[in-house]
Amino acid sequence: MTELALSSSDPARLATDALVIGITPDGTGARLLGADALPGPVRAALESAIGVLGLKGTVDEVTKIPAGDGVKASLLVLTGLGAVASGKKSEGAPTLENLRRAAGAATRQLAGTTAVALVLPADDAAQTSAVAEGALLGAYTFGDYRGTRAGAVAPVATITLVTPTARTRAAKDAVVRARVLAAAVHGTRNLVNAAPNDLYPQTFADHARASVKGTKVKITVLDDAALREGGYGGLIGVGQGSVRPPRLVKLTYAPARVKKHYALVGKGITFDSGGLSIKPAKSMETMKSDMAGAAAVLNTVLAAAELGLPIKVTGWLALAENMPSGTAQRPSDVITIRGGKTVEVLNTDAEGRLVLADAIVAAGEEKPDAIIDIATLTGAQMIALGNQVSAVMGSDDVRGAVIGAAERSGEQFWPMPLPEELRASMKTPMADLANMGERYGGMLVAGLFLQEFAGSTPWAHLDIAGPSFNEGGPRHYVPKGGTGVGVRTLLSLLEDAAGA
Repeated sequence: MTELALSSSDPARLATDALVIGITPDGTGARLLGADALPGPVRAALESAIGVLGLKGTVDEVTKIPAGDGVKASLLVLTGLGAVASGKKSEGAPTLENLRRAAGAATRQLAGTTAVALVLPADDAAQTSAVAEGALLGAYTFGDYRGTRAGAVAPVATITLVTPTARTRAAKDAVVRARVLAAAVHGTRNLVNAAPNDLYPQTFADHARASVKGTKVKITVLDDAALREGGYGGLIGVGQGSVRPPRLVKLTYAPARVKKHYALVGKGITFDSGGLSIKPAKSMETMKSDMAGAAAVLNTVLAAAELGLPIKVTGWLALAENMPSGTAQRPSDVITIRGGKTVEVLNTDAEGRLVLADAIVAAGEEKPDAIIDIATLTGAQMIALGNQVSAVMGSDDVRGAVIGAAERSGEQFWPMPLPEELRASMKTPMADLANMGERYGGMLVAGLFLQEFAGSTPWAHLDIAGPSFNEGGPRHYVPKGGTGVGVRTLLSLLEDAAGA
């Protein structure tokens, strides 16, 4: 992974390939921001270039200029910071999220470069943290299946963040956290981007087992036989159509003398064909990403352990491959979820809620203080909120805590209701409930279904269907493909709970 270091040295004297400077909108053009440490002639040349090139300073605007005299770097890079904030305490400062995005846009577009130095506003620990996070999140490439002839490039090798706070404990701690956070996000992206012929329930469980070696996280893997014996009807039903049987992975991080326990549950459908309720061919193209929730849970638990958070965390990865075959579950099958509730399966493409139900029940048996599940659950999420805003529903207090954590971490989550009126649409004379209900408000119906299995435990459901996989072009620190969404919010949530 990319290395990141702090420095309070004169940026003009840094021996680096590229020097990144921030610009912000100013009237009809843009102006430099946070570049006071640069020599006057260099600043003047940059200001002239801003005018000649017609730069606006908006986020995702990255412009490369050959460096002249006055700096050791061979390339100067102007990155847009967006509009600055207003207010007595923040006058003239970019938002923390815009700092993340500006740093990430620059490092992403400098892939293939060995050394980069960032001269961006980083005057306190919060700004330093934002710049470090954004830079490391942007410094990501996935080339596992591409040779160099196909255009695979390596991310920036080393980043130097220039800040007057470089020697402070707060800044150093911020960089440590940024490294752990970025590694967790990158680990999630790598799993989402992996080809489904390589990543299936067993190999996902093997990866989790390898990942926890040498850490304080313990792992238990339930195979097909153990799942049958334990009454995990959702995982068995969804996975029975595949030659690759399901798995349930339990991760436990339990430091001594902690007072709180949070359970994280992730949907891990390693490929979703829809089963017998088969998807259109086009809709299957991104269904390798249907395990993004489980990937986020695995890497969040690892990050919590790496940071030594004083909170017990259990992670549950509900892993299955949803395939059509002569052994696949059928519409109108009735299955029994762990704990005894029966479900009539009306649509085999509504499979994520079935595997999550098993895992939520198992998580609840340990009496955690809260259960948070995260899943690429419904197409209705994308219809309601698009592909950059995730949904959260559940108990008011947990839902509110998730929203607060998301806002601080820079991820976009929107609170959604769970209308009691929609529960009736899942009634069926054949079982305790059906896995389908009212078509309109399908995201909320799915949330109501999961609520049935959370019981009285405080709970939240995160639907990341659209934001988990970027089918469009890359933007700021988000690459094309797996995004790693949810990790930052879950980690912030655990930090909040541990400190409460």
